Amino acid sequence: MTINTDLVGKVYGPYETQYDLNDLLAFGVGSGAAQDGKTDLDWAFEKDLKVNPVFLATIDASDKVTEDINFGFNWDGVLHWGIDMKFHHPFVKKAGKLTTNITLTGLYDRGEGRGCLAQKTGETFDEDGNKLLTIDNWDICLYDGGFGGPKAPQDIVEMPDRAPDFEFDDHLNLNSALVFRLIGIYHHLHADWEYAKEFGYEKPFYMGLGLAGLAFRHITNQFMGRRPERMKRFKLRFTGVSYPGMDVRTQVWEMPDQSVRFRVVDANNPETILLNFALAEWQ
Repeated sequence: MTINTDLVGKVYGPYETQYDLNDLLAFGVGSGAAQDGKTDLDWAFEKDLKVNPVFLATIDASDKVTEDINFGFNWDGVLHWGIDMKFHHPFVKKAGKLTTNITLTGLYDRGEGRGCLAQKTGETFDEDGNKLLTIDNWDICLYDGGFGGPKAPQDIVEMPDRAPDFEFDDHLNLNSALVFRLIGIYHHLHADWEYAKEFGYEKPFYMGLGLAGLAFRHITNQFMGRRPERMKRFKLRFTGVSYPGMDVRTQVWEMPDQSVRFRVVDANNPETILLNFALAEWQ
């Protein structure tokens, strides 16, 4: 198929999402909270639940949205590249209806054999009309480079050249990737062993947004008094493949302006960076 750049600027939606407590709990468990039944239980238990707003990114990254915004990509080569979340209003309700409109903001050519970058900008509102989130959601379409489109804009978060100020170790349970199927993330690369091996992976891999949710929890606990509603911006790139069963480490650099830079690495091989070029800002 040919990449259809004429779709750039088109708005898709509105997408209406009914969510409830079970969805929020599944996201909390899937992103690593309370693996011992106690630690960070407030991210996975309805009593005093800390609602993880990275959950909102699952709307823009859903299979339904990817299918609708069909600009001619090869589905088998689509992977999540990164997110830039800007929060406008606290996401604290344990159930409700969300409305999301998504614009195909850009299609960028990385060159033959390097893929196409797709930028989708979503805006999500709650049922009271409050604007909760603006997100730039980026996909890499591995098999679709060389179509003659514009180059991607430079967008690098500079990482400090020093040892991290804080490190938080965590673990990805062997069934952790499957938990996200409970909230509608059905991509076969997270479940089907034969399918994953067909595309060069040793086994089904963990969901990037779960790793983002894990890092969000660590940062909120350390710097924001366990109050996720204080987060204003949360931006990152997915740079490696994480697998269920892996030990992971969130490395954090504290900045002087209520912000941090961070990344997530393989705890047993820290040179393998799974999530990088990341920042969080809060109030």
